[in-house]
Amino acid sequence: MIFRTIISACAFVLLPAIAFADPTGSYKVAGTSEDGSKYQGTVKVLRNGETYIVDWMIGKNESIGTGLGAKFSGDRFEMGPASDEDTAISVGYVSKENFGIAMYFEQPDGSWQGVWTYGGSEKVASEIWTRE
Repeated sequence: MIFRTIISACAFVLLPAIAFADPTGSYKVAGTSEDGSKYQGTVKVLRNGETYIVDWMIGKNESIGTGLGAKFSGDRFEMGPASDEDTAISVGYVSKENFGIAMYFEQPDGSWQGVWTYGGSEKVASEIWTRE
């Protein structure tokens, strides 16, 4: 009985540190552009066979991307078909004016933090996705 109580208590304490995985869902987005300006919006991530569809809405501007997933396995990342175990996602995207790449990693609190850039840029911008 005491052993079960200790195990249950340990699981409860460790629970906040366990990642939620699976990047699919709807998120609020907060970011900083390469020029330092702040922005907010939404992003939806859907699984599409072995890839992801990523659809951002920042103000009235929409960007659409295709993503590839990865998960941490032991001491390395394992890449493969999109999975509900993915803890990283890499996205190529297009917007009205340009194209770009982005990479996101799941954080212990369940948010996804990443960086992005667009074609021809010399700078990197940042973004955080928080589940709605």
